Amino acid sequence: MKNRFKIIAFILVTALFSGCQEEDKTFGNIVAPSNIVIVPEIVGQDATNPNGDGSGVVNFTATADNALSYKFSFGNAEQNAPSGVTSYTFSNLGVNTYTVTVVAYGTGGVSSTATIDIDVLATYAPPADLLSALVGDGSKTWRIKSEKQAHFGLGPVGGAVAAEWYAAGPGEKSATGMYDDRYIFNADGTFTHIVNSTNDDPTVDVTGTVFGREPLITELGPHSETPVGADIENYPYQDYSENWVITAPGGVETINITGLGFIGYYTGGDHKYEIFSRDIPNEFTIRTTDGNSEFDWWFIITSEEEGATTGFETIYTDLLWSDEFDTNGAPNPANWTYDLGNGTDGWGNQEAQTYTNNLENAEVIDGVLKITAISTGSGYTSARLKSEGLFDFTYGRVEVRAKLPSGGGTWPAIWMLGSNYQTNVWPACGEIDIMEHKGNQQNTIHGTLHYPEAFAGSADGSTTVVDAASDQFHNYTVEWTPDVIKILVDDTVYHTYTNTSASPFNSDFFLILNVAMGGTFGGDIDPAFTQSSMEIEYVRVYQ
Repeated sequence: MKNRFKIIAFILVTALFSGCQEEDKTFGNIVAPSNIVIVPEIVGQDATNPNGDGSGVVNFTATADNALSYKFSFGNAEQNAPSGVTSYTFSNLGVNTYTVTVVAYGTGGVSSTATIDIDVLATYAPPADLLSALVGDGSKTWRIKSEKQAHFGLGPVGGAVAAEWYAAGPGEKSATGMYDDRYIFNADGTFTHIVNSTNDDPTVDVTGTVFGREPLITELGPHSETPVGADIENYPYQDYSENWVITAPGGVETINITGLGFIGYYTGGDHKYEIFSRDIPNEFTIRTTDGNSEFDWWFIITSEEEGATTGFETIYTDLLWSDEFDTNGAPNPANWTYDLGNGTDGWGNQEAQTYTNNLENAEVIDGVLKITAISTGSGYTSARLKSEGLFDFTYGRVEVRAKLPSGGGTWPAIWMLGSNYQTNVWPACGEIDIMEHKGNQQNTIHGTLHYPEAFAGSADGSTTVVDAASDQFHNYTVEWTPDVIKILVDDTVYHTYTNTSASPFNSDFFLILNVAMGGTFGGDIDPAFTQSSMEIEYVRVYQ
């Protein structure tokens, strides 16, 4: 590694006179920083990998005598680093030599510079479809999808559930200064944050406001705003530009923004946004860990302005089979039969309920099927309806409009099981969970597939958050084709599986509707639970 060092010092002396001696300005002793030391830590560097592990990430620490702050220059990008500590990702493929310059600032604006050359290996190239999704034909503008539930939220560091601890409702943060921000990703690697999208003249510099966590937002500069809880709302800020690059540490696609660049809500940290989901066209779910390593912050961003719709376009439009639940009484025996009892080991999941065919547990009332879990004092009863032997099918779109039960321990499910499960034992037969819900995790919806390579606790699934799952009806849907399986809520795709000829999802399945209690998924049952119902307006299958 080659090192070059040079110091340039200059002194600015300014005399200000306004007629009053008390207003004279004094800087005191002006001393140029000296003895600048730049220490690079190339991530993954060892005797075998002298240029790093291929991630291209380098952590830098700069120190100097009499320095108040620092700025790093990486050729086409600059980063202010008041503490002298920063990180940068070099993305040119292969081993490349980069010149890094550090400017150390002292009193009165005096500065000194030093440079080093480092050799860094980068081996990751983002997939073409990801780059296309992010920048389009060359540039794409994004915003926080404020109209969507859980567009902003938080959860534990490394959590697998989006916005697990808190999820903002549609429009909830309209007073914070976040919704009028726009984030422009360009194919040349530049990132621009427009802090006031109402300014339609890019030649006019208009101050807007941003939103961030106190005290981390002070990294953007001092402010006089009063915190609202742990937040600073409407912090005055101006448009700025940084750079971006995509890496994949641990196999997770991650957007890295240089300097103090951020999306949605300023959380400090390293400004790396992991892409949690990009199954929906023109929409990403991303997360970042804050500078205190206290929370993961979640955002849903979209490249469409509010009011624009992409819609879900199904390939199946002909109604093949349905139950509209238009006859009061027991469910139609031409469509549904029952599983009864408690199965083996609580249906294999240590569930607490006993399934019956009693009207109190499954009844059609005024156009709605109600599957009701009931506490008996010594246990629980419920119902599990299935179309096995009455209606089995291969491929199609299943749509179920339902309102879910509530209460700790409730576990409603709308799902499908391979019809050959008795001879091709689960998980070889395949399972498609169109909807699962935990009363202990209100409003989080699970969509999951089980098959030999991914089942039980390692199943292939995703979650999404809906508004008022137990108070409003929502459409729970699966689109099942020979090529792909998509799981949706309210026509929004949140989980996608690539189907292949080797998977079990190419033969007949049947439908199942049930409400379980407790077990390995439902969790602890509220001791005060009495009863609650999953209400279903219809089940429709299209081909």
